[in-house]
Amino acid sequence: MSTLNPRQFLLDLYGSAVDAVSAEKCLPAYLPEPPKNGRTLVIGAGKGAAAMARAVERHWKGDISGLVVTRYEHGVDCERIEVIEAAHPVPDEAGRAAAGRMMEMVQGLSENDLVLCLISGGGSSLLALPAPGITLEQKQALNKALLKSGAAISEMNCVRKHLSAIKGGRLALACAPARVVTLLISDVPGDDPGIIASGPTLPDPTTCADALAVLRKYDIAIPDSIREHLESGACETPKPGDPRFARNSHHVIAIAQDALEAAAAHAHAVGITPYILSDGIEGESRDVAIVHAAMARQVATRGQPFQRPCVIISGGETTVTVRGSGRGGRNAEFLLSLAVALDGHPGIHAVACDTDGIDGSEDNAGALYGPDSLERGLTQKLRAKTLLENNDGYGYFSALNDLVVSGPTRTNVNDFRAVLIL
Repeated sequence: MSTLNPRQFLLDLYGSAVDAVSAEKCLPAYLPEPPKNGRTLVIGAGKGAAAMARAVERHWKGDISGLVVTRYEHGVDCERIEVIEAAHPVPDEAGRAAAGRMMEMVQGLSENDLVLCLISGGGSSLLALPAPGITLEQKQALNKALLKSGAAISEMNCVRKHLSAIKGGRLALACAPARVVTLLISDVPGDDPGIIASGPTLPDPTTCADALAVLRKYDIAIPDSIREHLESGACETPKPGDPRFARNSHHVIAIAQDALEAAAAHAHAVGITPYILSDGIEGESRDVAIVHAAMARQVATRGQPFQRPCVIISGGETTVTVRGSGRGGRNAEFLLSLAVALDGHPGIHAVACDTDGIDGSEDNAGALYGPDSLERGLTQKLRAKTLLENNDGYGYFSALNDLVVSGPTRTNVNDFRAVLIL
C-alpha cells in the first residue's frame, strides 16, 4: 500500500459511485413498450431529470414529446423533450411556472396514451405548485425553515405533499385516464418511491395531521392560511388503494446501494478491502461523523471489527440543524466533525460528497480529510471546533484547498462517505 495515493483513491471511489447511478447506465432497461394506439408524453422533475430525458430520447422507439424541470446548471440538450431549469433547494417562480405547464400538458389524455414520468431527488423544490390559497412566498419561507430545522427528508416531504397541487399523487390523477409509468432515481434512505421528490405520481399514506405534527415537532411557525389548510383536511392527498392508480406502475432504477457497491468493487480492484456500513444512515451529520471516527479508531488501534488496510463506505441522508452563520452542507459538516473527533490520528483519510455534485446549496460536492487536516488548519489560524459550531465546514476545507468540486453530476442517490484506514 506504500504506492497508494489516499486522496486520489478516495476521489476514484466517489467517481465510481456516481458513474454507477448515471441515467444512461440505469434507465434504458426499464423503458416500457410504446403504446400501440396512443401518444407518449414524457414529464419529470429532479436533479437528474434532464439526463434521464436525454437517455429516453436516445433509446425510445417511437415518437415522444414532453417537459422536465431540473436545477439550474443541471440541464442537458434534448431534441424532443423540453428542459426547464429552476431553483433548488428553495423553489422559485420558474419552478412554479414549469409545474403549472406540466399540469396543463397532461390534460385531455386518453386511456390509450402513456405518460412516462422521470423523477429524481430535488423534485420537491423544482415542482413548486402551491395548493389553492397558499402563495409561493409562503412555501419558500416554510422550505427555508424546514431546511434549517434538522427535519428528516421524509418529514419535510410529508409537509410539502400537503401544501402542493401537484405532489403526493396529484400529478398522476391529472394524467388520468392515461397510464403512468414512473422511473425513479432514489435519494431517500429506504428508497420509498412515495417519498422521492414527494411522490407526484404515487399515492400518499401520510395525512394533513402528520404534516401538522412535523411542524409542531420542529417548532416551525406557519401563517394562518397554511394552518387552516392543513387543519381542514379538505385537500387531503390520494391514498394507497385508490382505484385511479390501478393501471400505473413505477420502478426505482438507481439507489444508494448501487453506488456503494460500485465503490466497493473499485476498492477491491486496487487491493483495499471495503466494508459497506449502511446505505441509509440518517441523523445529525456531526453525530454520524463521531460514530464513523470511533469505528475508524477501533480499526486502526485494535484491528476490530476489521483489519486494516480497509475502507468503510456508507450512504444515506444526514441532516444539519443550522445554528451558526457559516457556509457548508452536510458532507462538509460531517468531515469537520470527523476531523475534530479523530484529532489527527495517523493513517485515516476520508471523503464525503453528495452524489449530485452539490453539497447542500454550495458549489462543491463535498471535501477530503487527511490526518494532517487539523494541523494545516492551525497554520492558517483556523480552529476546527469553532468553525464546526458555526456550521462552516465549507470555509474550513476551502481554506485548505480540500473541497471536492465535481460540478453537477445529473444524478442523485444522496450522500457518499468513505473512510480509509491504512
